Amino acid sequence: MKSNEKKTNLSDIGLDLPSVENFKFGIVVSEWNNNITNSLLNGALETLYNCKSKENNIDVIFVPGSFELPQAAELLARKNIYDAIICLGCIIQGETRHFEFISTAVANGIMKVSIKNGLPVVFGVLTTNNMEQAIDRSGGKHGNKGIEAAATAVKMVTNEKIN
Repeated sequence: MKSNEKKTNLSDIGLDLPSVENFKFGIVVSEWNNNITNSLLNGALETLYNCKSKENNIDVIFVPGSFELPQAAELLARKNIYDAIICLGCIIQGETRHFEFISTAVANGIMKVSIKNGLPVVFGVLTTNNMEQAIDRSGGKHGNKGIEAAATAVKMVTNEKIN
């Protein structure tokens, strides 16, 4: 691909991912914009299953909105049973600055949970200008951010140089 060409399917990671059959994952999913977040969840689960994850090694919990993702991730991290936590949400720009505050808080919160616990806590949160962009990134023409988030978790837990 030439440097000036835009990649259309961002989830086409083009890599064979390693097996994660012996790893445990927590997935936290926002119920807000659930038509989008359910697609993200399906993409993440499909990716983990394709990497040989066992169903009983994946715990999925739902929270009301994206703002609650970091707190739920922290509660899961405290259990000390997960190798990685994947946070999935969708924040769509509205008419006010609320979008900016929520997006920033969620991104910072997820990073703090990861650093504090020394655990991969993956940011699989869409921050889009409109619903069309969210659809395009949750299984549409630009791929599925849930797939990308799960692939990131797989890469982090199987990276021997950092584990």
